[in-house]
Amino acid sequence: MAMGDNGLLGFLDGIGRRVERHRPWPRFETDREGWTALIDRLPYGGWSLLGLWAEAACVHAALRDEAEGDIAVLSLACPEGRFPSLSAVRPSAKRLERAVRDLTGLVPEGLDDTRPWLDHDRWRQRQPLGTAPAGPAPAVRTYDFLPAEGPGLHQIPVGPVHAGIIEPGHFRFSCQGETVVRLEERLGYVHKGTERLMRGRLPEEAARLAGRISGDSTVAYALAFALAVEAALGLEVPPRARLLRALMAELERLANHLNDIGAICNDAAFALMLAEGSTLRERVMRTADTCFGHRFMMDRIVPGGIAVDLKEEGRAALYDMLDAVPRVVRQLAALYDGTSSLLDRTVGTGIVSPALAHRFGAGGPVGRASSRAADARRSPGYAPYPDLEFDVPTLPHGDVNARILIRFAEVEQSIRLIRQILKRLEPGPARALLPAPEQPAEGMALVESFRGDVLCWLRLGAGGRIERAHLRDPSWFQWPLLEAAIEGNIVADFPICNKSFNCSYSGHDL
Repeated sequence: MAMGDNGLLGFLDGIGRRVERHRPWPRFETDREGWTALIDRLPYGGWSLLGLWAEAACVHAALRDEAEGDIAVLSLACPEGRFPSLSAVRPSAKRLERAVRDLTGLVPEGLDDTRPWLDHDRWRQRQPLGTAPAGPAPAVRTYDFLPAEGPGLHQIPVGPVHAGIIEPGHFRFSCQGETVVRLEERLGYVHKGTERLMRGRLPEEAARLAGRISGDSTVAYALAFALAVEAALGLEVPPRARLLRALMAELERLANHLNDIGAICNDAAFALMLAEGSTLRERVMRTADTCFGHRFMMDRIVPGGIAVDLKEEGRAALYDMLDAVPRVVRQLAALYDGTSSLLDRTVGTGIVSPALAHRFGAGGPVGRASSRAADARRSPGYAPYPDLEFDVPTLPHGDVNARILIRFAEVEQSIRLIRQILKRLEPGPARALLPAPEQPAEGMALVESFRGDVLCWLRLGAGGRIERAHLRDPSWFQWPLLEAAIEGNIVADFPICNKSFNCSYSGHDL
């Protein structure tokens, strides 16, 4: 079988056949030989895994050429219900493949961890996306955590129920004294069945589900879903809508980064930063409410444009916010940098090496704090960001301190972007009508949330209804790195490490 040239698209052209009406990036169908050739090629680096999902009898892998920026999807039909696992060469695929098995029943051959991931034996229907969904589990299986051996080891179970209002997740610590030898996570407690619920719905209806996958990233998810629908339909969105979508995205990024900075410092017993960060977050969210009639801006981005235009008083509220917030942020950055007791807790704590960040394809502050300069606004890019000026800050240290400093830097960039957006805003329509596709069409999008890149892939049927949709949260590639970051640290430093990642439970659990 011809393998084409060394680039991603050339390689996939050599092992597969292009699928029609898949936009904006190509999708290729291959056979087991071609899929195995991909596995043989991946260890040589250069291609990151963007996502892995499945239908009833087919598995898909989204890939990016890090050097060229090319993106493509490779698909393998699985008539026998099996496919070769990618996890040996791309460990970021391991939990995705476990989820595929839970949802569809497809078996990843060679996967070294066959424990269920999303399915906790509580579903009324097993393998809900498979060819033959089964009834509920006859009995609850015991979940066997990985062993850790050595003198003086003990285990500390934490969760899934936590103090305060927080989503459920279980953390199993294996420790020697106060030092963490191994951390293992178990998630999936809040699985919502979103991908099954989307099937058969119109895009306008499914968009509401997309915006609720992870509430703190509702703008990013709604935007990713809308861009995927528009790509499938070949629809151009009005310029005003593109700018206001970016405005909402930057407001969402601001609110979350300001909150995270305060929350991380609070776990180091520096409550003043939490108070100030929470106040700033509230200021941003009230501004969002004034602009778009909703604090979280939920359901404001829809396929075709936006549902609510910028209110008259919104522009004035934005300028007031832009005058007040940067001044306080600079004071907080100076306070953080000048508090030695705080730096003692954050510098050198919870390190993620650049090599590990690149291997897992980690994005957002987690990846950028470990030298990985990935930002979907820049590459592959989407309107209006190619016409705006902003930097993608990176640091090499990979510790809690670096993740805080990246957030401070990103706050500055979001403020810079909002100023540019306001200068470019002009009157005009803010929404386009969705055409009804005459033939099935597929679309894909990659959008930068405050955590990193959100992926959306979907297929529209001839009547315009969703046949299959998949949305991947950046946390899928970050939760495993938290396990690596805490090794060798003391148990008391886990909260500050965990908060510096701020992975999404809900976004991970679909």
